Amino acid sequence: MRTFAKQCRWLAGLIALSAGLLTGTAATAAELDNAACLTCHQTDKQKIEMIGADGEKRPLLPVDPKQYEHGVHAKMECVACHTNIVDARENHARVIDTVPPNCVSCHEKLWNEAKASGKAEGKERLGVVADNIAAYKESFHARPDTDNPNRPKAFCSECHATHNFAVPKKGTPEREQWRLTIPKTCGTNCHEEQLEDYETSAHGQLVMGKNDPKGAICTDCHTTHEIRGASSEPFKLKNVEFCGDCHKDELKSYRDTYHGQVNKLGFAYTAKCSDCHGSHGIKGADDPDSKVSEKNRLKTCQHCHTDKKPGMVPATAGFATFGPHANSHDFKKYPQMWIATKFMVALLIGVFAFFWVHCILWYYREWQERKVQKEIPHIKTEGLGLPEKHFLRFGWGWRIGHLILALVTMTLVLTGISALFSGTEWAPKVAAAVGGPRNLGLIHRVAAAIFIIIFAIHFIYVMWKLLRDKNFRWFGPDSLIPNWKDLADCWGMFKWFFGKGEKPQFDRWTYFEKFDYWAVFWGINIIGWSGMMLAFPHVTASIFPGWVFNVATLVHGEEAFLAAVFLFTVHFFNNHFRPDKLPPPDVVMFTGTQSLEEFRREHPAQYQRLVDNGELEKYLVDAPSKQMHIGSVILGLALITIGLILLVLVAIGFFTHI
Repeated sequence: MRTFAKQCRWLAGLIALSAGLLTGTAATAAELDNAACLTCHQTDKQKIEMIGADGEKRPLLPVDPKQYEHGVHAKMECVACHTNIVDARENHARVIDTVPPNCVSCHEKLWNEAKASGKAEGKERLGVVADNIAAYKESFHARPDTDNPNRPKAFCSECHATHNFAVPKKGTPEREQWRLTIPKTCGTNCHEEQLEDYETSAHGQLVMGKNDPKGAICTDCHTTHEIRGASSEPFKLKNVEFCGDCHKDELKSYRDTYHGQVNKLGFAYTAKCSDCHGSHGIKGADDPDSKVSEKNRLKTCQHCHTDKKPGMVPATAGFATFGPHANSHDFKKYPQMWIATKFMVALLIGVFAFFWVHCILWYYREWQERKVQKEIPHIKTEGLGLPEKHFLRFGWGWRIGHLILALVTMTLVLTGISALFSGTEWAPKVAAAVGGPRNLGLIHRVAAAIFIIIFAIHFIYVMWKLLRDKNFRWFGPDSLIPNWKDLADCWGMFKWFFGKGEKPQFDRWTYFEKFDYWAVFWGINIIGWSGMMLAFPHVTASIFPGWVFNVATLVHGEEAFLAAVFLFTVHFFNNHFRPDKLPPPDVVMFTGTQSLEEFRREHPAQYQRLVDNGELEKYLVDAPSKQMHIGSVILGLALITIGLILLVLVAIGFFTHI
């Protein structure tokens, strides 16, 4: 009995001890709520310090209960993040090997669980946070810190107030006020020097001086989470777009310059916003300390345009008056651009309106004649004893010159419109395919030089030949100089279009062929001289004021656009796509000859004149061989196909640009 009583007392004591332990544990667990934590960690309590990883004391962040209540984590218990804390006593006992509070792992876990359970819909905010985390991991901030490689350069809690984190909704007054706090968050913690420059800038004076949230802040230029190194190519390219988010008109005008075209092609070696205006210390142009003020502008240009860089020469005086944001609608500020634009628009509308209407009416008229099966006079060559003969219309020099000019022109169009329409999806691909804008420009200039050389050889040869021919009449039927007959033929064509007269009897050269010919003279001067000015800017700027660059860029691009569209629509129609030319191509420019029937139909006045003078036989040659004809057809179709592809690219570029 005594032993049994002793065992009972021992068991009762064990039960009491267990009950006490359980009670104590329950009490401890009950104490680990937010109220218990705030008894020590509230903002109005005594400052708490602890020993950091470096052995130095560091203060713990106090918690403001009111701010915490309005934060996104307000419904969470402190121990949900601080999982290593197991009691509410001073100098907490901690669970060993517990992972410290980590924003990244927690939010990734929550998002993955939401997706796995099919509850992602309705929790889009979690998805946004997950995207931000992914962007952060690739950012400059996530890289190891130089002084302490065991930690990143910056982590979530250094930018976000972890206990009272709450970003107001966009479009609310609270959001605007929250924006005003960002410069100090970035500057005070890490970027003190940049903050000093920013405070004196045009942006900083708005934000920090006038509390105006419309001013640009750090995240507007550097983004929030995908922050990249400012010297990286992706940052330089995107930074221009960030500036353009606020300065839309300036971005559009910048895109029209060579600097902006190269940038849009995906290369960052030309001047960007920050190269001219600065970065954190941006000031208005009227501020004497601004990099773009009148007294500092040339020096700013010379930062890039210097002989210290390969292939560059120092900027000259005219650079200072170049308008990187010149536009065509502000006559008071940019009168030269306004006038040049109005002239070019009138030229484009006039040329296209006349010749496109001309083509449409011509097509309609010939199609109508085909429908009624109107007979075309047949040329009987049997009596001449020359049934297989062709008329020699173009000698080998004309044909070779035409082929080279066709290939060179298409090269010029492709390389030129890639820059002109750099904002399209296809232009950067073309630039990348040739090794970048530098190579694109080199190819363009080489092609231009070849074009000029061919043109010069042709002009010298023609003038030499004509000046030696004492029988040549400058306004005669064999001359390419326009005369009164051309005007009469043009009027006669429109009468024929509407069934009010017979089709004019064309001589050796039609009025539209003469237009094609002289358009090259116009184009070679307008496009050529403006291109030379742009190719040698230091020479141009030493002679002319800087606005010449703006006008030259406009005229060069618009005239090239006119030439390209005219060639691949009007010229192609006149020579390959009229109903009586179908199916294309017309190979006379490749073989040099055409049948007598075709020659009589195309140039009846010349045919009759040669017959009357007994000179027709001088121009009769054997028909091209079958191989020559097939080769010419293949070449013609290839060139037409390339031209139409270029026309499509031009159209895409035009409608993307407007």
